[in-house]
Amino acid sequence: MSGPRALSWARVPRVAIGHVRRHPAGMFGAAVMIGVAGVALLAPVLAPGGPEAGVLRDRLLPPAFAGGSWEHPLGTDRTGRDLLVRIVWGARTTLLIAVAATLLGGVVGIVAGMLAGWSGRWFDLVLGRLADVAQAVPFVILAMAVVAVVGPSLVNLILVLGLASWLFTFRVVRGEMLAARERPYVEAARALGIGERRILWRQVLPNVLPSIVVVLTLFVPQTILFSAGLSFLGLGVPPPTPEWGRMIADGADYLRTEWWLTLMPSAALVLTVLGITLVGDWVRDLGDPTLRTLSRGAERPDGPRDA
Repeated sequence: MSGPRALSWARVPRVAIGHVRRHPAGMFGAAVMIGVAGVALLAPVLAPGGPEAGVLRDRLLPPAFAGGSWEHPLGTDRTGRDLLVRIVWGARTTLLIAVAATLLGGVVGIVAGMLAGWSGRWFDLVLGRLADVAQAVPFVILAMAVVAVVGPSLVNLILVLGLASWLFTFRVVRGEMLAARERPYVEAARALGIGERRILWRQVLPNVLPSIVVVLTLFVPQTILFSAGLSFLGLGVPPPTPEWGRMIADGADYLRTEWWLTLMPSAALVLTVLGITLVGDWVRDLGDPTLRTLSRGAERPDGPRDA
């Protein structure tokens, strides 16, 4: 029997497109993620007046589908600000926090995991115990305590979420490194006299990169929820910067009468988290070598064949 053929770079787009067609949830998630990212990037164009522009005589207008005006499709808040405009600008703030915090935590976790898993010895022991201590404290409690001390702001929230999330990436990268340093291609490279640093960056890192991408993709929605939770508690982005968690908190006391103040930003938050989570599941499946082999076999007219 012959093993599966290597996946050439020229065939990657075709395999990916074929996998998306067989994964409608991933296609839906990708559409949602692209839409939210596009709205966040184009916020100054889509809502040039800014999120703080409002008219008091238009305060507390319900959404258009509930008897309001189409001039304000999702209604207005208690100071007459358009809710759709604030949600659009809130997407910009929410995604900025999520992406920046995930990248910061990812970089710290990747570097620490590579050094701990590859070098071993006392460095691995120290980082391992530090990770155990960090894991013993609930993530949300730790973030709340730090933000309460340093004060709520956009930069502080990104730093807290980023530095508190390094543990998730560290565990995965360390485990991959421990397994990779014993693999035959690493031993062969050492036998050829290739330096450890070159083996690490040229041979090992490309092989563990798919796992890193999957972890970071799946952690983005968690960061969005953590950020919204801290903002809901008053420990996130301070006003007047629009942020979905803060918007939900502002309307929570008026849920019985002005329900749209909470429902609309909540729907945007849930849809965004759902879309990114579905994309993360798709990326995880796409990075699975077993599923990738099945995708190659499904492309052949007669399916996978054995020689």
